[in-house]
Amino acid sequence: MTANYSDTDNTASSRFNFDRSVDRKDTDSAKWQHYRAEGERQGRDILPMWVADMDFESPPEVIDALRQRIDHGVFGYGKVPEGMTEAFCNWYAEQHNWQIDPKWIVWLPGLVSGLHAVARTFGEAGSAVMTHTPVYPPFLKVAERNHKQLQAIPMREGPRWALDLEAMQAKIKPNTRLFMLCNPHNPTGRVFSKEELEQLSDFVIRNDLVICSDEIHCDLVLDKARRHIPLASLSNEIAARTVTLLAPSKTFNIAGLACSAAVIPDSKLRSHFKRSIEGLMPGVNLLGFVAAEAAYREGHGWRSGLLDHLVSNRDLIIRWAEGKKQVNISAPEATYLAWLDLRSTGYEKPAQWLLQETGVALSEGSDFGLPGFARLNFGCSRQQLEQALARLNDALS
Repeated sequence: MTANYSDTDNTASSRFNFDRSVDRKDTDSAKWQHYRAEGERQGRDILPMWVADMDFESPPEVIDALRQRIDHGVFGYGKVPEGMTEAFCNWYAEQHNWQIDPKWIVWLPGLVSGLHAVARTFGEAGSAVMTHTPVYPPFLKVAERNHKQLQAIPMREGPRWALDLEAMQAKIKPNTRLFMLCNPHNPTGRVFSKEELEQLSDFVIRNDLVICSDEIHCDLVLDKARRHIPLASLSNEIAARTVTLLAPSKTFNIAGLACSAAVIPDSKLRSHFKRSIEGLMPGVNLLGFVAAEAAYREGHGWRSGLLDHLVSNRDLIIRWAEGKKQVNISAPEATYLAWLDLRSTGYEKPAQWLLQETGVALSEGSDFGLPGFARLNFGCSRQQLEQALARLNDALS
């Protein structure tokens, strides 16, 4: 029997149709192609609800800007377009009350490469990099790939996951040089409060660390009672130790166009970072800049509609999980990612089990440093989400 978890309250903006189905099956989409062989083996469609890639068309303003640039017909070496830096700085001033000086910006071809560049730059070979778990999987790879030691400190579980500052202080080593933060948090969806960030800042300053703050989901806060606070905006003292990684990719679904930025207020840290990546890091491609500028200048309305849709999808998942003994979930305060506690199923890799049982592809919790969990991407149409939840219900009821 197929259960219906829908409701009649559709809060998505009427200007944009986030429930329109876009066929990505036969495109070069990693999200949709990755499990194609598994689907053929099972003889059914796999519903990909894993990688953080939404199934919505990008804002029409972005698509129009790309068409106009493509019509020019010449794609030589580019530079940062006039207006790109202004659009970027204006966005973060308006949305997050953070005044970014243009000279602080170092443009990058992607956030993951930025994480590795930071780990490469700050701290000598053999030094330690501290982070929290669960966390976006590349955080757990940067130390090893840059000849450093990893210190992964478990977060405190609860209705609202939290950094365990006492454990962090107890585990810190004399050779710890870098702390890596994810805020808003992937995968739990936490938006850290000002008090939490101030306590973390005290920890960083007290232990003479550099901090890398991945804030790529900052424009996807779902709870109106909460707001994202850029770590570097708290004080000049913490700003002098902070590398903030930002991008329009998650907000406007343009990840494949590869445009990101490191914002580094301290001139010495910034110079050191630039020297470290010189000749190793390609520049941002010109279409990436075109899309990013259009998104920051004209994407406000589309983002507003997106947030309405994501809140509605988030609330549907919360209702679906209620009363299920095998599922526990803390409502994500930001992102389009739901962190499902499936330890009651008895499976260390529940995503693998659910893929076989239901054909729904989730991200495995062990990849984030916490077996027994799975991450579900609800950045999709309501119809696809309902279909996925109905399939999962058959295995988890």
